[in-house]
Amino acid sequence: MLHLIWYILVGLVAGFIAKSLMHIHLTLVWTIVLGIVGSVVGGCIVHLFSRPKPGAPFHPAGLIFSILGALLVLFAYYKLNVRLPGS
Repeated sequence: MLHLIWYILVGLVAGFIAKSLMHIHLTLVWTIVLGIVGSVVGGCIVHLFSRPKPGAPFHPAGLIFSILGALLVLFAYYKLNVRLPGS
């Protein structure tokens, strides 16, 4: 249960920073979704190049790459001209 709360909090922080940098207005729910999707994208990119130490619960660059992943997702949505509901 605490992992779910942690994912939501990291998603909120990463989504908020990414949407602030891209100057996009999103609702709270879409900000959290953006951050969680950005975490997945950023995590996939990080795990291609380096793996966490055995027994480590997370990668130390998790929040940074979550923000970068969210920025990448927002950039893709901007280039594809996709509109999110409530934005």
